Amino acid sequence: MGGSMHLYDVIRRPVITEKSDRLADELNVYVFEVDIKANKPMIKDAVESIFDVEVLKVRTAIMPAKMGKRLRKRYVRKKAWKKAYVTIAPGQSIDLFGI
Repeated sequence: MGGSMHLYDVIRRPVITEKSDRLADELNVYVFEVDIKANKPMIKDAVESIFDVEVLKVRTAIMPAKMGKRLRKRYVRKKAWKKAYVTIAPGQSIDLFGI
């Protein structure tokens, strides 16, 4: 892993939605919010070392900024962020909440 980014700086939080729950149950794909500067090998190394699983594939998507509007002026209401879909090996799982 290159650069000065620490493993725990790469992964910010898991994304918990109905779609991500369905992906985790059916396809063994987990969704995380990651640092915007993190690349796929960094994300793979971070997930493998933090959660002790084998990562098969990493897909990323940059979610655009949400724009607000006041009268005629536009402003950024929410910054852009990066989402990573991490596929892990069959038979393994990530316990996100320790339940």
